[in-house]
Amino acid sequence: MTILRTAYVYVRNIFAGQLCESDEGYTFTYDKAYLESENASAVSLTLPLSKEAYSSKTLFSFFDGLIPEGWLLDVVSRNWKIDNRDRFGLLLVACKDCIGNVTIMEEKL
Repeated sequence: MTILRTAYVYVRNIFAGQLCESDEGYTFTYDKAYLESENASAVSLTLPLSKEAYSSKTLFSFFDGLIPEGWLLDVVSRNWKIDNRDRFGLLLVACKDCIGNVTIMEEKL
C-alpha cells in the first residue's frame, strides 16, 4: 500500500488522528495519545473511538460531508484549481475551518 496524501484531523483544536489516501482507498486512525486523553471524543458517530484503523474504498461519508456543496463547491474548485471529483483534495483545502468541532489540516501542527 502506497500512501498518496495525508490529512491531519483535529477535534476542538486537539490532534485526534490522521486520514490517509492510498492506492487502495482510505484509512482513518486515531492518535494513541488522543485515545488515552480523558477528554477524547469521537470524530463522528460513524467513527467511534478505537485503537483499530478504519478503512474504506471510498472517502468516509463523514469527511465527504464536510466538503462544501453547490455554488460554494464551484468557488473552491475554481479558486484552488481542484477537480470536483478529487474529494480528498477538496477536503484538504476547504475544511481547515469548517462548521463544527472538526478541523482538517494538510500538516500536523
